[in-house]
Amino acid sequence: MIRLILVAGFVILFLILSTPIMLVEWLIGKHHPEIKSRSSLAIVNWAFRGVRFLSGTKVEYIGEENIPTDTPVLYIGNHRSFFDVVLTYIRVPRPTGYIAKKSMEKIPLLNIWMRNLHCLFLDRENIKAGMQTILAAIDLMKNGKSICIFPEGTRNKEEGSLLPFHEGSFKIAAKADCPIVPMTINNSAAVFENQFPWIRKAHVIIEYGKPIYIKELPKEQQKKLAPYMQNIILETYNKNQEWI
Repeated sequence: MIRLILVAGFVILFLILSTPIMLVEWLIGKHHPEIKSRSSLAIVNWAFRGVRFLSGTKVEYIGEENIPTDTPVLYIGNHRSFFDVVLTYIRVPRPTGYIAKKSMEKIPLLNIWMRNLHCLFLDRENIKAGMQTILAAIDLMKNGKSICIFPEGTRNKEEGSLLPFHEGSFKIAAKADCPIVPMTINNSAAVFENQFPWIRKAHVIIEYGKPIYIKELPKEQQKKLAPYMQNIILETYNKNQEWI
């Protein structure tokens, strides 16, 4: 209970006290959008590190050397917890937009920081709006921003398995001609979801696979990227599960 109070209090105070910073960021963005992107990244990284510390979560990051630093990438990961964003965002080497569900856009103050970080809001019930979100993500990547998406489409509530990956997620990398970085997350639900609503200390493993360039794959695999990527992440997940 204490960890929940500490984390919730920290997040609420950050959102309230950072309101003047939002104004400064807005002013910077009018003339220097790249500086705004970098400064917003640094500020939110600091806040997320605070959340990780207060939650008592120990994270083992593997394979970070596989993340290209000279080009935007599409991160593809499995999704079990709200903490997946917190624990992965603090390691991104460049401004990175996460694709979130549409309802997140309604959360006051948080939605401003998410927009500052190039996050996009996906309406899963509206195909036309969903396509517009994909096109916006492609445009961001062509302008040097990385994108992270969880192709299961929602948080998977069953440990040890993955929901089917949506093929549309991979159109972003194909159209932007950028590499895909598999991102496998083990045990993140142990922080919060497994004993909701309490937060407990947990050991989480996050492994980044080698970048995958779609054009270098055989034609057959290019047509079936979703199951191909899902298999890579599932194999890594099973490998790392024994170390939890």
